[in-house]
Amino acid sequence: MRFLLDAEQAEFGRTLDRMLTAADTPSAVRAWAGGDAGPGRAVWGRLAEAGVFALAVPEAYEGVGPLPVELALSYVELGRHAVPGPVVETAAVAMLLNGTEAGKEWLPRIAAGEAAVTLAAGPYALDADSADAVFVVDGDAVRLAAGYGPLRESADPARRLFVPEGGEVVARGAQVREASDMASFLTAAQSLGVGLELLRRTVDYAKQREQFGVPIGSFQAVKHRLADALVGLEFARPLLFGAALTMTSTDVAAAKLAAGEAAYAAARAALQLHGAVGYTEELDLSLWLRKARPLRDAWGTPAECRERVSNSSPCGD
Repeated sequence: MRFLLDAEQAEFGRTLDRMLTAADTPSAVRAWAGGDAGPGRAVWGRLAEAGVFALAVPEAYEGVGPLPVELALSYVELGRHAVPGPVVETAAVAMLLNGTEAGKEWLPRIAAGEAAVTLAAGPYALDADSADAVFVVDGDAVRLAAGYGPLRESADPARRLFVPEGGEVVARGAQVREASDMASFLTAAQSLGVGLELLRRTVDYAKQREQFGVPIGSFQAVKHRLADALVGLEFARPLLFGAALTMTSTDVAAAKLAAGEAAYAAARAALQLHGAVGYTEELDLSLWLRKARPLRDAWGTPAECRERVSNSSPCGD
């Protein structure tokens, strides 16, 4: 048995890469962090045209999914290009509302890219100010939040956190566990993409930055640091796509743990090897550096996912 992407899947990933490269996502991220969702929603529209959100929506609701392998491919690219917004949460809502009355209203809109929605399974709802709806998991019920509180501080300014308020119950008996697993799985894919981009940028910098008359990339210590980051990311990749084939909670937790830790390690290496310039907001590198830690902890912290892998226990947000 060969666990390789077929030609169509590989080309889909390359197409998304080309599209997002042309979209100037760093500018969209900076605007999003400042409260201007316009450029980010424009990127969102292009993703919808490419069919990204339809991959999470069942065919009964005008989607083509769920297709976990293609979703993993897509969200790795979203991470590599630092696409802002509740992209993970929107896909999780597609799983959450499947088979409910609320799903009839919202899922076709999600598939078409007409609605960006977010989901709170803990105290915060990501990007509630730019979402068309905020859904809240309340036991086995789902509420549609009536509003949200003030902006809360986040390590990543482009991850805007709000506390949802009130709202009526719009679904009961929803697929809460499945939605949580989907969110954890897609966050793992995003993390892998963030780590890969951090490593790429750091390798390029190490080839150009000179010390003692030679590129710093020629130093053995630097090579070892970059190699360690690469190994971590490459070990996470098969776990992610293995989880895409099974979508079991344990496999998803293993992928989330590996990808999150690998991306965080790549971020630490990137910051160290860039030196003081790595701290500057003017450098695009900072957009990825700030994502690695929050993504590592979102939809399942490392400790929660370790416990889940060991004991097959739930892994929450």
